[in-house]
Amino acid sequence: MIQFCNRCGSKVSLVVPPGDSLLRHVCTSCGYIHYENPRLIVGCVAEWEGCILLCRRAIEPRHGFWTLPAGFMENGETTAQAAVRETAEEAGAKILVDAPFALISIAHINQVHLFYRGRLSSPDYSAGEESLEVALLSANEIPWPDLAFRSVALCLERYLDDRAAGRYGFHEAELAPL
Repeated sequence: MIQFCNRCGSKVSLVVPPGDSLLRHVCTSCGYIHYENPRLIVGCVAEWEGCILLCRRAIEPRHGFWTLPAGFMENGETTAQAAVRETAEEAGAKILVDAPFALISIAHINQVHLFYRGRLSSPDYSAGEESLEVALLSANEIPWPDLAFRSVALCLERYLDDRAAGRYGFHEAELAPL
């Protein structure tokens, strides 16, 4: 919860500002409105010769579980640039981004997950600081019970279905709390 204004340092109050319909943290001195919006997580389903690049997490949440390379988008980058950066950071791999593939809204944790389809530019990869290990896995090697996040499982399911059908679409979903 925001307690002090990041512009002037005064206390903030939780009020509905004029012309708005939601509670916001508003500075009691300068009137600045501190908006809090969902965080965008961006990643990629990256393939090399039919295998998918997965990372085993070295950090919480879900330490030791498998995921697609993904992470928080930074200011000043496009979503495609975020997917490329996250794949390089977590999997030491260079990718070519093809197209947006899945958009998953997770309102109860204030996140939106966007996954691209992509290809490794070479079979070179290595675990980054946030990964215990990285692997290229065939569809039947994916450790489904050990996937870190429901959004990753949903994305991979749609991806494998589309790949089997020979055409890729764009998928949108919402995940509710368990």
